[in-house]
Parts: sequence; structure tokens; C-alpha cells
Amino acid sequence: MPGIVIVGAGQAGASLAAKLRALGHADEITLIGAEPAPPYQRPPLSKGYLLKEMELERLFLRTHDFWQDQRIALRLGTEVTAIDPAARTVSLGGETLAYDQLALTTGSVPRKLPAAIGGALGGVYTVRTLADVDAMEHEFRRGRRLLVVGGGYIGLEAAAVGATLGLDVTVIEMAPRILQRVAAPETSDYVRGEHLRHGVMIYEGVGLNRLTGPGRVEHAELSDGRVLDVDFVIVGVGIVPATALAEAAGLAIENGIRTDELGRTSAAGIWAAGDCASFPWKGGRIRLESVGNAIDMAEAVAANMLGAGRPYVAQPWFWSDQYDLKLQIAGLNTGYDRIVTRQDGEGTSFWYYRGAELLAVDAMNDARAYMIGKRLIEAGRSPPGELIADPATNLKALLKG
Repeated sequence: MPGIVIVGAGQAGASLAAKLRALGHADEITLIGAEPAPPYQRPPLSKGYLLKEMELERLFLRTHDFWQDQRIALRLGTEVTAIDPAARTVSLGGETLAYDQLALTTGSVPRKLPAAIGGALGGVYTVRTLADVDAMEHEFRRGRRLLVVGGGYIGLEAAAVGATLGLDVTVIEMAPRILQRVAAPETSDYVRGEHLRHGVMIYEGVGLNRLTGPGRVEHAELSDGRVLDVDFVIVGVGIVPATALAEAAGLAIENGIRTDELGRTSAAGIWAAGDCASFPWKGGRIRLESVGNAIDMAEAVAANMLGAGRPYVAQPWFWSDQYDLKLQIAGLNTGYDRIVTRQDGEGTSFWYYRGAELLAVDAMNDARAYMIGKRLIEAGRSPPGELIADPATNLKALLKG
């Protein structure tokens, strides 16, 4: 009898497979991944792994024995080329694999620079896979000139690694400020200050016209007329959901593979979870790019594949490590109209409010503020901003009041 097939062996796919077994599913599970490596963590790629502070084996989400013991068949280095929802099969090159239920956890892919402006030159990289990082590792040598295109979290994390390793690092961001899409000006200012203290040059409101060089990048022509000499370039201009396979199969797409509150797609027997999936949230529809969502949604979908019938309720959380800065984020700040700042010893936190409602918190080296803020948001509680701002306020007491 056909079992459950999971396409995409990243964090979501691995979490979904493991949860199915933990919930007692006894039938066949096949986890298919396009990469040759077993499921691994992505966040350390642009941090600890690139800094050589984390060995390859520590990236892996599970041991080799786990997959064998749990009878989860790993099909690695294997690309699924088509899905036939009517026949309930997936095509893997010349092979056809039948499924009873199918889960799509295909993740996302990085945006790349067009070849017309030099995106295909040697020395131009993106940060998404283990192979990406292994390919650029040799570039990180003291004194070399690194250009980071994009002032989002991935770009800034790569910039921090470069500066830590003694490179001459420049970041350009087309928007008026770094992190503009995801954070308040206060957080942007704080993070910018950390980079400037480490010698990183940051040009905001400046785009890239083109990269040039004879086969390999040597210069970057910026929109303000400046020309930079560069040794290599890291492009961090966002990611897009990997929906091509689902779209070709006729599944509904809406900023990702469209799912209902249970994680079901528009095709019978097909589910989706993680970066590739959009789902209902607070009367609208969102898609979250985070480890937390990949795990939580995948586990919820696993339960629903087995008949739980419980809507997935996202509790967003994120983090970013840059130098000695640990930025932890709880909630979503969409629609905020004011920021409350709290200074607590060496920790700083910015609390996002819409009217009287607490939406999110950005905590810089303040794990206490993050954890309490997260619990308040998840409980739907919104303490007055003046209490948050007062350093004499015991945050923990706000959970009881």
C-alpha cells in the first residue's frame, strides 16, 4: 500500500517525518531531498559553520541511525520532477513513486542577481544551502574585500562573519535603511551601530547597477556613481517560496502554496508546510520564513494528516546572531504605530504596539525580555507601554497581573 511521501528534506520535512512516527504512524514514510546531505540546520550556515565554530556533523538534525531506526526512507540527491495529483504519484526522473498522502516541504530559494548585471560572474554567491557555503568558504581570507548586496538578516550575518574574520566588508541596501522590511528604525539603528563598530561600511538608499570583471567579479558599480573594488560578493536580497513543482501540478498558489487552516492544499491528499506554504492567520493570509514556523507547522500538519483536525495557529518567533549580538524576535510587527523602548542593564528591547495592543518585541542581548514578551503575546496580553519602558518594572510580574 502506498505510504506518505514528503518532498523536501529541510527542517520542515524532517520535523514532519519525525512527528508522524512520534504520533504512532506505522506505515511507510519516504523523505525526498534534492541535496545529497541528510536533513540539516540552515541558520548556522551563515554564522557558526562559516566561522568554523561548528563542525558539519553538528549541523545534521538527526543521526543516521535515527532515520533507520524510525524506518524513514531517505531519498537524498533526488529531484522530484512532477506530481500527478489524480494518479497520486510523484516522478523522480525515470521512476514513479505512488503515495497515499503527499506533503510538500520544498522550502524556498534565494533571489539571484540577473546575469545581465553580472550575477553569473565567478565570485558571486548566495547563502542558502550547505553547498553554497562550502563553495564560498575559501574566499574568507583576512584583508579581502567583500561586498554584501542586501541589508536583511542573511546579508548582515554574512557581513558579521566577514568582519570577524578580518575582511574589508561593505554592505549596500537599496532601501533607505537596513532591515526596513522587517524591523523598526530603532532596531535598524541598533544593528547598524554594531556593524559600524566592527568596521563594516554600510551604504543605505544605494542600489547596485552592475558587477563587472573578466569572468570573475572585480568591480561593483553602484547607483550613486561609486565604483568599488571587490574580491567577492554575497547576495542577500531575499528568498522566494519554492512553488514551481506545486504550480506545475495545478495546485493553488498565493504567496506560496496555498493551504487551509489544517495545512491542506487545493488538491486532495496533498499538504504543505514551512517556507513554501501560505496559510490563514488573523483574518488574512501569511507565509513565515523561520525555523520556528517550519517545525511548528510541520508538526501540526503531521497530526492533521493522521486525522487530528486541529487548525494551525502560528506563534511567530525568529532570531539572528551577529558578532556578540543575539537578536531575538517574538510576534509579528505588521501594523504597529509606536515603539516602546526598554533598557534593562546591558539588554535593550523594542516593543511594538498598535494602539494599546502589543504585537511584537525585538530583544537585543535580553533573553528575559524576549521570553516574557513572547509569553505575553501568545496569551493575548498587552501591558501598558509605560510599564514596559520603566526599568523598575518587574517584567515577570506582568505575566501574573
